[in-house]
Amino acid sequence: MKALIPEILQIFSAFSFIFYGIMSFTSNIMKSEFNRWGISKFRVVVGCAQLTGGFGLFLGFYFPLMTLLSSLGLTVLMCLGFILRLIVKDGIIKSSPAFIYIIINLFILLNYLNIDF
Repeated sequence: MKALIPEILQIFSAFSFIFYGIMSFTSNIMKSEFNRWGISKFRVVVGCAQLTGGFGLFLGFYFPLMTLLSSLGLTVLMCLGFILRLIVKDGIIKSSPAFIYIIINLFILLNYLNIDF
């Protein structure tokens, strides 16, 4: 079971980022959130990054380098998202998903690099 945890987290993260990437383009709620955060001009870029990272995590099962690149990119993206949430004073509850995705994608990255923790 322990050996499956990284793969399960990789699949979970991939589905999550594909979902949120699509929502960045289609959801009025997400559009208003980007406006509230003051980064509406980056909504399309963030959505593309989420989709690229999500699909990259799936491709990583066939092309392992994609796991490295995607998990690193998504970790950076979520670090920026977490910092933004703190800047706009969203509080710990609204900021926690970004932090959790940092942990998940950092775990995927470290597992890829065979770094024990």
